[in-house]
Amino acid sequence: MTSETTYQSRTDSFDEKIHLLKSAYESGKLEFAMSLAESIKDTLILERQMGDATSLTPPTLRTEDFGETEELPSQWAEWARGWRFYKVVALDEPVGLPRSCEPAELIVSFNADQISTPMREVRIARIDDNAGILTEVPCQVYNEVRRGAEHVCQILFLADVPANGRTTYLIFYGNPYAELPNYQTDLKVSGEGFGLDIENGHYIAKLSRQMGQLERLIYKQAHGLELFAGGEGHGEPPGIDWAHDYVSAEGFQKFRVTNWEQPPNYEVIKGPLCVKVRRWGFPHSTVHPLYLPTRMHIDVTYTFYANAPYFEKQSRMDIIKPLEITYLRDDEWVFSGYSFTDCVWMGSDGILHEGEVPGDQANDLWAVGFYHRQSRDAFIALRLSHAAKNFEGGFYHSGVPVLDYKGHGQLWSRWAVHNAQFEAGASLQQHNAYLVSAYPAEGGEEAVQKCREKLLNPLVAGKADAPIEWASSTCYSSLARRGERNEGQVDKDAVWEALRDCKDDQLYQVDANVVDMGLIYDVRIQGNHVQIVMTMPHHGRPKYGFIANPIRERLLQLDGVREVAITNVWEPAWSVHRLTDTARKMLDLPQA
Repeated sequence: MTSETTYQSRTDSFDEKIHLLKSAYESGKLEFAMSLAESIKDTLILERQMGDATSLTPPTLRTEDFGETEELPSQWAEWARGWRFYKVVALDEPVGLPRSCEPAELIVSFNADQISTPMREVRIARIDDNAGILTEVPCQVYNEVRRGAEHVCQILFLADVPANGRTTYLIFYGNPYAELPNYQTDLKVSGEGFGLDIENGHYIAKLSRQMGQLERLIYKQAHGLELFAGGEGHGEPPGIDWAHDYVSAEGFQKFRVTNWEQPPNYEVIKGPLCVKVRRWGFPHSTVHPLYLPTRMHIDVTYTFYANAPYFEKQSRMDIIKPLEITYLRDDEWVFSGYSFTDCVWMGSDGILHEGEVPGDQANDLWAVGFYHRQSRDAFIALRLSHAAKNFEGGFYHSGVPVLDYKGHGQLWSRWAVHNAQFEAGASLQQHNAYLVSAYPAEGGEEAVQKCREKLLNPLVAGKADAPIEWASSTCYSSLARRGERNEGQVDKDAVWEALRDCKDDQLYQVDANVVDMGLIYDVRIQGNHVQIVMTMPHHGRPKYGFIANPIRERLLQLDGVREVAITNVWEPAWSVHRLTDTARKMLDLPQA
């Protein structure tokens, strides 16, 4: 008789499933094998999720780099009342170019005893060195993981730093009453999954609902230029971004990511400051699934920022098995309708030029693009990095811009590798930024060069001490919103405690309450009205009322509570990192 008393006895391991898969395949039970293959993928998703912490680079600010808010100058401590702890980060500008609203990204580690949920609790304040006052700046927290006794996460905020100067920021945390911040920026997102429309003050980017590739780009300047690729493509939906693809040995056939009927794997990060859409898998043949080589793995990430007149793309093309190719393209863009009149390009010297690319520069291009001499609309690729690892063949930084592509419009195509043999372990990597700001008749070249130099030389972040000698006698407003100090007519502690009485009773033998299971994202109290933001563990249980209705009934029993509103959200997706130590123990999971 099999007993299910431990975590390992309640599930099946990767090795066990591989054994079953091999047995099913050899027995000709292909439907059973297909089900096992899907279950193996679910196991890998869980393993990747549980191991995410190991993929983070060492934090900019470590667990021990903190102070207690009450030890700050009294005016600062009062301004941040409700938050018990703080960390200090300094941003230095390295190349003499002033930065305004520049994305600054940190990896930060917190003591798990000092914070519950970084996404809800973290706040960032800029120190004004001249006046000594604190000003909150919007931030976005994502990729939260639990690593032992630490919470580790990435924090993005928009920084202002003078040329060759330094700006100091305080990161406040440790407020159990904190609520999910609702920062207002120009970044707006609509759509589901990877098929998104992303808008900021400069453009609207439309991603394919089929496979997530950038399909259209609408400028928000006076002319409202729309970049698109017309026609039927090669059978797949046309888009303006046609990378990445390769042609197999002897020119037999092409494998493209744009042939995906949907991305084999993807993840999306949304927030007020950036949207990241990552897709990865093996490219497909035009006659998929007739040919299914697993020889080149492709991983592509788009990143769109608030306020920025550009977006970024990073990619990897990793060789899994020895592979012979005819050619490979890793940056190709096509625009129908003849939107531009002139070309621009940049060589390795970092100087932008207008006009045709000289023949001796054709394989060493570090920016390419187009502009219109009347409207001054432009689209320029700033190539920040482009490298080949473990590959000894010819590697080209090509992609000459072409003004007339077969009656289509404009094109550039970077054929990075021609007629080459790859060995397993080779990798091609790139990082590009695509500039959509106007290209002024005077100073356009210099503006593009400066933009690229900033992107090549991001702000340098490091641990610092708070310059408390600059603390003023007055700080305006306060960090806390209404309800974040638990001073209302409904006790927020009582609400959180009552939520622990609410459980998912489909786990019959344990007290799997919604707090320890990490299903509660936010608690807000306005007068006698309680607002709960919650999630469910997966989309297979979309009827969240099964849990929400008992929550509502329990909270209405509390003194002073007259109304309870519950909203279910799917983003950010629930993960095992949201489980408390109590839940891990109940479920017999390894401690984080």
